[in-house]
Amino acid sequence: MEPDYIQVVRNFLASRKRFLVTSHIRPDGDATGSLIGLGLALQAAGKSVQMVMTDGAPGSYDFLTGFDQISRNISGEFDGFITLDCSDIGRLGETFAQIKPDLNIDHHFTNDNFAVLNWVEPEASATSEILADHLPAWGLPITQTVAEALLMGIVIDTIGFKTSNVSPKTFRLAADLVELGANLSVVYNKGLEVRSFEAVRLWGHGIANLHMDGSLIWANLTLQDRKAAGYPGRDDADLINLLSTVTRANVAVIFVEENDGKVKVSWRAKPGYDVSKIAAAFGGGGHKAASGAEIIGSLEKVNREVLEATKMLLK
Repeated sequence: MEPDYIQVVRNFLASRKRFLVTSHIRPDGDATGSLIGLGLALQAAGKSVQMVMTDGAPGSYDFLTGFDQISRNISGEFDGFITLDCSDIGRLGETFAQIKPDLNIDHHFTNDNFAVLNWVEPEASATSEILADHLPAWGLPITQTVAEALLMGIVIDTIGFKTSNVSPKTFRLAADLVELGANLSVVYNKGLEVRSFEAVRLWGHGIANLHMDGSLIWANLTLQDRKAAGYPGRDDADLINLLSTVTRANVAVIFVEENDGKVKVSWRAKPGYDVSKIAAAFGGGGHKAASGAEIIGSLEKVNREVLEATKMLLK
């Protein structure tokens, strides 16, 4: 971004007093980490902040200071609205359907610049990385609690610094956050290694119906699977990342049945394959190596159409 745009964002943040900050539905570690990180940084600068997400935040991140401030509902007035880690306004959820964002901060190259101000860095490994890089220039402090939230966002979105978009800059910024007091071992353990009993049971249901065709691997998670596992979330409990580690699998797909006649589809791809184009064709988006879409239709219908399109990519 140009230096004058840094000043534009700095002026916006300085001129507003009451902020509403949010991220996308079915939030992941980067959505949660960037939300808490920016929210706490604004509070440290003397601002009033509402941290709101339509689906709330995953309980696995409750070790972060500020987690308990995240709500599902807007509770008061605000004069500044910021969205994080969201490529299009539809992914914010119905709570925000009629509100025009003032500032959109994101790292997805499919971002459609839906806000008044748009700070989008597709080369960044995570939205939390963007914040770690620019908060001081925008006039906001990175305290120890801010640093820990941002480090978690980076660690989760890069799966422990393993994704192809990790750069030397990513490591330098992570080191800066550790120097500011973020505990890498705690973040890594809580964010990537520890799972609930219910999440592991859900994995069992997915693995039980695993399929592979050539270099394509996929699994389905039905509503009944989530009920049987006692899993409270609407996601795949990161099972997709396990599928992507399978030998010979160049592309992994997971289908999560939802109770509103839709199916959440997630893709992961090894270098050389661009699954963002498939996701975009189904109304979704993301990165070349990791994308998703929410598709209307039965699990059987969506499964058939998505697998057909994905197999075309592999040809």
